[in-house]
Amino acid sequence: MNINNIIETILTSEEKNIFLTKFDINTSYTEEQLLLSMIQEISIDTPQWNNIAGKFLMFIHQENVIKNRGYGYFNFLKVLEKNIELNIYSKDLLKYSTDEILELENYIVPERDLLFDYAGCNMLTNRYVLKYNGLKYELIQEIFMIIAMLLAQNENNKVFYAKKFYDALSLKKLSLATPLLANLRIPNGNLSSCFISAIDDNIESIFYNITSIAKISKNGGGVGINLSRIRSKGSSVNGYLNASGGVIPWIKIINDTAVAVNQQGRRAGAVTVALDIWHLDILDFLELQTENGDQRGKAYDIYPQIVISDLFMNRVLNNLNWTLFDPYEIRTKYNIELCELFSKNFEKEYLKLEQDDNIILKKSISAKELLKEIMKIQIETGMPYLFFKDTANLLNHNSHKGIIGNGNLCMESFSNFSPTKNFNENLEGNKAMTTVNLGTIHTCNLISLNLCELEETELEEYSSLAVRILDNTIDLTITPLPESNYHNSLYRTIGVGVMGLSDFIAKNYWIYENSSKEISNLFEKISLFTLKASALLAKERTQYTYFKGSSWDRGIYFGINFADHLEKTEYKNLWLEVHNLIQNFGLRNGELTAIAPNTSTSIIMGATASVNPTFSRFYIEKNQKGAVPRLVKYIMEHSWFYPEFKNVPPKTYVTNMANIGKWISQGVSMELIFDLNKNIKAKDIFDTIILAWQLKCKSIYYIRTIQKDSNISTKKEECDSCSG
Repeated sequence: MNINNIIETILTSEEKNIFLTKFDINTSYTEEQLLLSMIQEISIDTPQWNNIAGKFLMFIHQENVIKNRGYGYFNFLKVLEKNIELNIYSKDLLKYSTDEILELENYIVPERDLLFDYAGCNMLTNRYVLKYNGLKYELIQEIFMIIAMLLAQNENNKVFYAKKFYDALSLKKLSLATPLLANLRIPNGNLSSCFISAIDDNIESIFYNITSIAKISKNGGGVGINLSRIRSKGSSVNGYLNASGGVIPWIKIINDTAVAVNQQGRRAGAVTVALDIWHLDILDFLELQTENGDQRGKAYDIYPQIVISDLFMNRVLNNLNWTLFDPYEIRTKYNIELCELFSKNFEKEYLKLEQDDNIILKKSISAKELLKEIMKIQIETGMPYLFFKDTANLLNHNSHKGIIGNGNLCMESFSNFSPTKNFNENLEGNKAMTTVNLGTIHTCNLISLNLCELEETELEEYSSLAVRILDNTIDLTITPLPESNYHNSLYRTIGVGVMGLSDFIAKNYWIYENSSKEISNLFEKISLFTLKASALLAKERTQYTYFKGSSWDRGIYFGINFADHLEKTEYKNLWLEVHNLIQNFGLRNGELTAIAPNTSTSIIMGATASVNPTFSRFYIEKNQKGAVPRLVKYIMEHSWFYPEFKNVPPKTYVTNMANIGKWISQGVSMELIFDLNKNIKAKDIFDTIILAWQLKCKSIYYIRTIQKDSNISTKKEECDSCSG
């Protein structure tokens, strides 16, 4: 390789000097030797090598792609025509005329390829570039422009918005979730990240939903499934008492389905199974992933989630007993579906049932001991996730039309959903199974503002673009299930999230522990900007179907009455503007914000993941393909403003997450980390969970622990679909 030609082409003067102090340009190097040597130089003291290595890797990628396809960078029209012909790209690109394509070709900025550090370039070129006959066939700026064109295809001024979207993506201001980044260019690709469904207590619904899980996994989505309607172990089946095996056998089938039907060949399907804490099978449910006990009752490839009520948490605090019930017995005797109730309505019925001596299948246990058992298993396995049902539903802007039964796979995206009911095999002579009373499957598309690259003055512009992109996405995808498409038609749910909060805090010299107010203000503004954008889209495109009667419609935002908040906020004029727009035009989207974990796409963007403190300022991530150094972007000038997650007191972290979450219409993917080297006691974990509930956090994602006498955190697995 001609090193001199490369360094003159891609390196800045400073980077060139750094390079020449290490390498002799007269020496012959292979690409692998050169890259490996550069990677080994990356450290806290010499972070510049991260960018240099990224540029070299990108240069190598460009050379390989041009060689593979036989034509160069500046022939965008040919790229589109050839890749459509090869069925690599969607034919929707043909909506653009030749003149429009040539105009957009001239708008591409090839130098933006060099904005990616080594880890970002490595992730982007290895995971997201499309291949033909095993060969990489795409250049990065082409990818961003093609995605932008497809996102803008139905706009009245599609070239204008294609340019806007291209700039936002190529300058790393916005980050798309994996389904959008990976699937939008291909024919008939699924674009939605999150799906949540519910199973009814009959064999038709169970297997219908198992088929639905397979379809979602096949198309690369992450699945949440609610099991709380299914009768418990020992319940009646067709009049035979003690015939039911409970929820565990069905979970095992779901587990095996997730393994068998993978996410487009990238990894096994990802499914979270949720059970209400009053369900009689809850103790068996807790043992799903522990090492001890009967292996026939284990399911190691799913993600357990427990749905928790305020009544249970109050029983824990008061050291009272908690009663478990069989949902089938309650349903058949009293026509009550406990999992469809929350807050005062749930408490009223639950208390009556506890006092009812006619109920056969029930069990009383200590509420505090049950929470302790949950904590013990969380320390061992990182799960179950916790979903605070009453908090989520009392803050649900669309509670006039349904209930949120549980969270999604990464515990940040949720809205109303319900099971499909009344299955008939021969409805109107049709021998295929058909359904009446179609349910809804929560469906959400995700994008993240990259605070690592954004200034506060840019928040409104890019929040608005993010809302527009996701609203367009709803109309561009046909999901694999009718209930999902139905949900989209009713709610048009989107999830604008955030990555790089830790970078934003560092570059602004905020002290994490002392920035609670600043963080709250930041997310209040982001949420207001997304509301404003959705209201303006409603003016342009009409409001979502269920807007009338919603909390938004009634002037209640995030559980706060508009008039009351107006006297307290620092953003009175903005609130007035947003409120007036909503009252005049409604909203285009029933839900607007959700903070996803975005662990993989944040690597591409060179940002810290989500809203969490950085796991480490610098570390080496090892995988099957080698070692990839990771370090925070502003490490040179702002290193000490990056607290490492393990050093942040859990209560400080939870408080900051609550201050973010109170402005998020869906949820925050909040994980907890406990360093067992710091004399952490069970009470500390207990108090943190209680605090999260008291501060109205809606959910708790993974609980990770750093084992004693080590710096190693328990491994965390998650779905790529929510990574953006």
